Amino acid sequence: MSILRKRFYNNYLFIFTLIFVFVLFFCEYFIYYIVLSQCNWPSLDPHKAVSSVDTPKLDEHPVRAIFISDTHLLGPKRGHWFDKLRREWQMYRAFQTSITIHKPDIIFILGDIFDEGDWSNDKEFDNYISRFHSLFSVSNDIRLFTMAGNHDIGFHYAITPYLNQRFVSKMKAPSVQRISANGNHFILINSMALEGDGCFLCKSTEIAINKVAEHLKCAKGIRNNCTKSDELSIYSRPILLQHFPLYRTSDEMCNELDEAPHEIKRLQFRERWECLSKEASEQLLDILNPRLVVDGHTHYGCRRIHRDDILEFTIPSFSWRNIDNPSFLLGIFTPNNFSVSKCYMPVESTVILIYIISIACIFICLIIKYIPKTILIVFLKMKPQY
Repeated sequence: MSILRKRFYNNYLFIFTLIFVFVLFFCEYFIYYIVLSQCNWPSLDPHKAVSSVDTPKLDEHPVRAIFISDTHLLGPKRGHWFDKLRREWQMYRAFQTSITIHKPDIIFILGDIFDEGDWSNDKEFDNYISRFHSLFSVSNDIRLFTMAGNHDIGFHYAITPYLNQRFVSKMKAPSVQRISANGNHFILINSMALEGDGCFLCKSTEIAINKVAEHLKCAKGIRNNCTKSDELSIYSRPILLQHFPLYRTSDEMCNELDEAPHEIKRLQFRERWECLSKEASEQLLDILNPRLVVDGHTHYGCRRIHRDDILEFTIPSFSWRNIDNPSFLLGIFTPNNFSVSKCYMPVESTVILIYIISIACIFICLIIKYIPKTILIVFLKMKPQY
């Protein structure tokens, strides 16, 4: 009888173990495919196409881009090992699943890649680089570009030539980059270099931005004294990518599913800390005349319109450590048209709730199946013999 009872209990324990393993597999792997497969590339609206850009051949091959921001890979000083393990696994699964499902042509990571990049010594920074390439690895047919955030090299007042050059050389991310893809021009700019005070980084960045603007003017036919090095395949209004949002007083005007909590939305932004200065923002819009601006930094989502036709998206942090419901941006581009949409990732509180409910159900079932029989056995053993 005891052997049968033991087998009975072991079978139940085996079943409950299988259930827990399934829950673990679902929450740590399969849920990413379920959630991220609900995202689709946005469709181009032909009515929004710019008729002045005549590119019928290029229109047949729109560029598909993914934009993410604020991954904040934890460092040795502020990162607990379990926190690091959980957050990095979440970002790894979300990133790799997104690539598998959506197959983008190009990916942009908009700064604050590291949480302690500006504090790290060379050995720690090299470890950061290794982890980054492991988590955000891509195949050869996908182009990936990054830019610096304040956690990577520091805010403007703390940036040194060494910190800047270390990031630039190891991440291959200069302060200004122009990435052209099938007639679309993505301009990546280091937000901390837009202080306008003539610092070593600001001056060179300003020169590089003006040079990019000259190239665009040459492609548009505004300038006549253009050289071959200035030539672009075609002119199209650029897509401006940076870490800081353009100037705004707060997040109070933002209305997104991943917007900041109400108490944070009301907080006033400080120029050059939470957003670019008003002067720098106006200069960028004047010089580059972008059709779209994408940025991060605030860890929450926002959408704004500048000058009637310039759309700005602030995308939230990619990490559960900074937001419960992270998301990223999907964009499809042709030289005369574009469309973007949000892609929402698994919600951390939902995943935790699934774990809690599953464990509670297993525990209750064990109690129902095991405890009454145990009490009965004890009672029978205590019953007096006559």
